Amino acid sequence: MEKVITPGHLRWGTWAALAALSMSLAGCVIRDAEVPKELAAQVPASAPKTLGVDTAVSAEHKRLVRLFGGEYRWSPAQAYLNGILEKLAAASETPGKAYRVTILNTPVVNAFALPSGNLYVTRGLLALANDTSEVAAVMAHEIAHVTAHHAADRAEQEKRTALISKAASVIQNQQKGAEVRSLSARSLASFSRQQELDADQIGVKVIARAGYDPFAASRFLASLGRSTALRSILIGQKPGGDRPDILSTHPSTPERVERAILAAREIGAPGLGNPGRAEYLAAIDGINFGDDPSEGIIRGRRFLHPKLGFAFIAPEGFVLDNSAKAVLGVSDGGNEALRLDSVRLPSSTSLEAYLGSGWIDGLQQATVTTGSSNGLPLATATAKGGEWSFRLAAIRLGTDVYRMIFATRSLNDVNDAQYRAAIESFRRISSEEAKDVHPLRLSIASARNGDTAESFAARITAPDRALDYFLLLNGLERGGPLKPGESYKLVVE
Repeated sequence: MEKVITPGHLRWGTWAALAALSMSLAGCVIRDAEVPKELAAQVPASAPKTLGVDTAVSAEHKRLVRLFGGEYRWSPAQAYLNGILEKLAAASETPGKAYRVTILNTPVVNAFALPSGNLYVTRGLLALANDTSEVAAVMAHEIAHVTAHHAADRAEQEKRTALISKAASVIQNQQKGAEVRSLSARSLASFSRQQELDADQIGVKVIARAGYDPFAASRFLASLGRSTALRSILIGQKPGGDRPDILSTHPSTPERVERAILAAREIGAPGLGNPGRAEYLAAIDGINFGDDPSEGIIRGRRFLHPKLGFAFIAPEGFVLDNSAKAVLGVSDGGNEALRLDSVRLPSSTSLEAYLGSGWIDGLQQATVTTGSSNGLPLATATAKGGEWSFRLAAIRLGTDVYRMIFATRSLNDVNDAQYRAAIESFRRISSEEAKDVHPLRLSIASARNGDTAESFAARITAPDRALDYFLLLNGLERGGPLKPGESYKLVVE
């Protein structure tokens, strides 16, 4: 969470969106600074528009890097990835084209490309991948988007969709117009989904020609699906939510896995090519894992921001997610949610007056109370909007006011007491405490005789379900043995 000045008036009727906090791979060619769904709402109005051959690529690159947390510099991984790119470029449909990869400083699992040949992978993706071939499969997928001119094709499709929608707006029959708009939206979604499937197919062939394991694409996609399922479990949703959505811009993970396996089988039997596990793990040994402390870190239910100098503890059962604009939290399968963000407020404006200024709909004015907590001025109130009830607070820290809002379908004495406790846990942290905040990092360790997944999981730092995290990060199934001498990923302080 950066220090973000958000709009003064917010409407909080769409809390269901907070449930969509799972990691996702939205691999695609960037044209209009497209971003993953979990960051889409954070794109500023000034985000770069259509990218064409005459666009200043360096400016676009800088904007994208800034949008995704900056460039993460880890020379062993950078050199290793560029070495893979050279082989992939030579094996691609355009062997003379040059590519360069940038590692982005975000835990979100993502990869994308510019038509110029600039590829981007996040350190979250590097942590999830388990060998050279898997990373090669991701980058080959992005190269396929470039060589297949998907950006230009999608731009043309969007123009047609926009024309259809405009025509639908002048149709006298309201229902018929809505049907036309819905059909055009489904056509665009289907078009995008097909591009992803096509890029998967091309990518499998490219990595095979480059000497990598063609089955690596299906392995990585399976890990991606598992990461989504684990996230769903943590926030109390039923696993298996990755069903095909006709309006989704990407095919469901199971569908992509199945098709990637079929494409690989056309090339050869499993095991063809070099996975390159040991070499890859050596290249990412020591990279940061999870949140960057400069943007705040999550440790279980605790959130600490050493740069802004505060911390708080979420109620029991909440899973936190740190975005660029706010700290988000979900509990009870999405039936409870929280958001913490900040605004700049003149010292002459009281917190009580601010709560009643209209920045949230449905405020129950009679519930506004003022006081202090941990030496910080505090005002709280409740609000009601549709099927949601809210407990909200405004806390003044220096020149900023932090807004903590809890949403629930049923506000009662029990959960309201938990929300109040979380609000009152908000505190200033000392400079010494801030200096002690360090990022988590990946550490590669070799298994010895007698080591098990459970014994390795006991060594990792995870907010919950440490065994599941260990199995996910290492592409292992529950109950499977560890191989003595084999390297495995751990998450450590």
